[in-house]
Amino acid sequence: MNVGPPPSFRASDSGAGAVDKSVLVRTFQAWKGSNIFCLQGRLVFGPDVRSLFFTIFLIVVPVVVFCIFVARKLMDDFPHDSGISIMVVIVALTLFDLILLLLTSGRDPGIIARNANPPELEGYEGSTEVGPGQTPQLRLPRTRDVIVNGITVKIKYCDTCMLYRPPRCSHCSICNNCVEKFDHHCPWVGQCIGLRNYRFFFMFVFSSTVLCLYVHAFCWVYIKRIMNGEGLSIWKAMAKTPASIVLLVYSFISVWFVGGLTVFHTYLISTNQSTYENFRYRYEQRDNPYNKGVIENFMEVFCTSIPPSKNNFRAKIPKEPAIQSRRITGGYVSPSLRKPVTDIEMGRKPVWDEAVGDADDHEEIVRNDNSLDKHGGSVELSPDLSRILPPEPESTEGRGISHPRRSSWGRKSGSWDISPEVIAAAVGESKRNDNLANEINSRANCK
Repeated sequence: MNVGPPPSFRASDSGAGAVDKSVLVRTFQAWKGSNIFCLQGRLVFGPDVRSLFFTIFLIVVPVVVFCIFVARKLMDDFPHDSGISIMVVIVALTLFDLILLLLTSGRDPGIIARNANPPELEGYEGSTEVGPGQTPQLRLPRTRDVIVNGITVKIKYCDTCMLYRPPRCSHCSICNNCVEKFDHHCPWVGQCIGLRNYRFFFMFVFSSTVLCLYVHAFCWVYIKRIMNGEGLSIWKAMAKTPASIVLLVYSFISVWFVGGLTVFHTYLISTNQSTYENFRYRYEQRDNPYNKGVIENFMEVFCTSIPPSKNNFRAKIPKEPAIQSRRITGGYVSPSLRKPVTDIEMGRKPVWDEAVGDADDHEEIVRNDNSLDKHGGSVELSPDLSRILPPEPESTEGRGISHPRRSSWGRKSGSWDISPEVIAAAVGESKRNDNLANEINSRANCK
C-alpha cells in the first residue's frame, strides 16, 4: 500500500557502471505534495506556513506588553521572590507554548507516501502495465471493507496518491497528502493535524488557554493593588493602567477561542474521535470501533510512543526522467492515454483544454493507416475528401502516423465530427473533378 524505501542502485551485469550521482535528488526536492521544507528536509510545513508567524505574533506581543506594564510593576509590590516568580512563570509558559507550536507545525503529521503505480486489480488476469503516475484504464473499486475491532469499516481509494487509505486516513486538499488519523488542517499552525502531531497540538491549545488565564488573572491583581494602594474606585484604577485594560479584553476573547478548542478536543479524546470523524460520521448514531474507554483513550494519545515517519525526506532518490512516449501499434503516443477524471480527493473538475496536448490529443488510439478513431477504430475517408486533406509526413521507421494537430484539422475540440466547411469543400472538389472527367471523356468520344 505504501511506497517502500528508495531502491538501491548498483552496476548492471552488462557493465553499464554505477548510477550517476548527479541524477539523484533528495526526497523533499521531488515531493509532489504542497509542503514547504526547511533545513534540508528536517522541518516539514504546510503550504500556508506564513500564518505561523501571525500566530507567534499573537502570542508574543501580549506577553511582552504584560511583562513591561504589569509583571514588572508587580515584582516591586510582592515581597522577596514572589514578584520575580510572576515574571519567570509567564516567560516559561510562553516558551513552552512556542515550542509546542513548532512541534505541531514543523513535523510530519503522518503523511503516507504516494504509490508510484496503482494497486493491482484483484481477480484480473492480464496486463495492467501503465506508466508512473497513471491509474489503469480498468476502474478500481472505489471502496473496500476492512474489519476494525469486529466492526466493518469502509476505506476509500485515493486517485491522487493511488492507494487505498488505511482506516482513519484522509486526503488533505490543502497539503495534497494522505494523512494517517487525519483530524483537520489547522490554518493557525499552517499544518495538518494527524497521528504524529495531534498530541502536541492539544498541548499547544491547552497551554495557550493557561497562558490567557494567567495574564487575565494577574491583570486583575494589578488593578486590585492600585485600588487598595491609592484608595481609588475600580474605574479610576483601570484608567491608571490602560495596558491592563487592553490585556483583559484580549485575553478574555482569546480564552473563549482556545478554551473552547481545549474542551472540544478533550471530549474527542475521551471518545476516541477525530474532528473529521465527528463532523462526518456522527458516532452517536453508530458504533465507534476505536472507542476503548475514557482512560484507555487518553493513554492512547498521551502515553504511547509516536510512530516513526513513513517518509525519509532527506534520502536520495533518482530524479524522475521526462515521460517518454511509448509505441502502440507501430505509432508513438504519450503514455497518458486516458481521459482526465474528476479528482475526488482534491475536489477538482476536469478541465479539458487545460493543456494543449492532454485530453484532446491523447484520447484517441493512433493507427498506421492514416486514420484515427476515438475508440481505436478506423475512420473511413472518401477518396475525394482524402485528396484535400494535408498529406501526412513519413516517419523514420516506415509510414508515419497522423500528427495529432493535423488529424484534428477541421473539427471541434473534443469531437471527431468533420466540420461543415470541410465537407462542403470536399463536395465542391468532387463535383469539379467529375465535371472535368466528363468533359475529357466527351472530347475523346468526339475524336
